[in-house]
Amino acid sequence: MNIFSSRSVSATFNLISSLLLVVLFLALAYNSYRREQELILKGAVDNARTISRQIIETRDYLSKRVTSEPERNQSLIPQVAASQIAQQLTNGSNYYVRQVSLRYRNLDNRPDDFETAQLNLFKTGKPEEVWQVAAKAGRKSLRYLLPMLADRSCLNCHGSYESAPGYIQARFPKGHFSYGYKVGEMIGAISVAVPMDDLYRQVRHNLKRDLIYDGIVLLIFILLSAWLLHRSIISPVKTVAGSISEVARTGNFSERVELKRTDEIGELIDSFNLLMAELEHKTRQRAESEERYRNFIEIAQSPIVTFMSDGKIVISNQKAETLFGLNKEELLGQSLFDFMLEGEQMRRAIADYFSVGSSELIGTTTRQKMRDVCGKPFDVDMVISVSQAEQSQMFSAILRTAK
Repeated sequence: MNIFSSRSVSATFNLISSLLLVVLFLALAYNSYRREQELILKGAVDNARTISRQIIETRDYLSKRVTSEPERNQSLIPQVAASQIAQQLTNGSNYYVRQVSLRYRNLDNRPDDFETAQLNLFKTGKPEEVWQVAAKAGRKSLRYLLPMLADRSCLNCHGSYESAPGYIQARFPKGHFSYGYKVGEMIGAISVAVPMDDLYRQVRHNLKRDLIYDGIVLLIFILLSAWLLHRSIISPVKTVAGSISEVARTGNFSERVELKRTDEIGELIDSFNLLMAELEHKTRQRAESEERYRNFIEIAQSPIVTFMSDGKIVISNQKAETLFGLNKEELLGQSLFDFMLEGEQMRRAIADYFSVGSSELIGTTTRQKMRDVCGKPFDVDMVISVSQAEQSQMFSAILRTAK
């Protein structure tokens, strides 16, 4: 990826790990926020259910136990008493509780649009509790309804007009829609409304606080991890990389990394030191071998040059320098083919040797026409031998001036 290609390993690791940790942190924070919302909503529903059932049980109890008392004290009317008890239960809270019915007697029990829709749904099927979070004027509220079913005691006031107590008949004339209920019929519902904005606001406050505190902890963790990573991994690897660069620049294989560790980094360092020791040993052997070879060809009676496959002269003795009219510094690096009148023929012979493994000009004595640095021609008998040097082959040419 281009975004990481120009960055260091430490920066790349820190960036990737930081991004992953931040994503994980935000995901966990969001999940915690959603869970808190669900717990708050569940708690509100449970409380609304408990309050509604207490009101229904209170109303049922009063309708079965209280008979003539409501004629003298209307506060003992089951519906009125239940409403007052609901106010006592929710006093000091943000719960709003009331009894609603499609065939209401008290205007305060007239359902709103949401309650009307739910009561009509109760009539079409098996009435069960229902709740949902609804928004009105930009404010969210939990709306909870628990249906109330008429039992035999309810029919004392809500059955026929003729069987109703006198104080009920006086207030609600015959034909009023609040009469005519039957046992098991839905008579209304307990409606509970709970504003959720304040509860959600507390959740958001908690989320913000957690984000700040947990974010500080995450930042400290990232910085500490980056420091430990740099100290334990990146810094030793950079030391090894710096040593390799220094060796490549200077060719000095005596470089060593002195860092004692027993982990994978230690194995890398040990491998580097072993490689440097091996290269130093081979370099010393090669230098000694080349020195012995130079000493050997210097005492030879014939001009000798050693060249690469492209003709580049890499070793020569003094007699070869005299033959070509150049000193050692001038001769080394020159192409032997340039001193041959038929240099291209020798070049093709070298190529044939690499392609088929042999050539008539290599390994045998051949008469070649040469010229010195001034262009003066002369004939030589040339014998070319092949030797292996590291990963490439070298050719040594022994020249004898033709008589």
